[in-house]
Amino acid sequence: MGVQWRKSSYSGDNGGDCVELARLAEGVGIRDSKKREFGHLTVSLAQFAALLSQLKQQTV
Repeated sequence: MGVQWRKSSYSGDNGGDCVELARLAEGVGIRDSKKREFGHLTVSLAQFAALLSQLKQQTV
């Protein structure tokens, strides 16, 4: 079975900016939904958790 990428539930069908995430063996894959041909960035689970924590702090 291939990698299953998913978009945020906040993403609409209006063509807005969006990233996709996938659980990979080596961590979490992150890619631009509009430029999939450019590949993806892979981060460890710890790095991804730290990224989410930083983003949550900035939006409060």
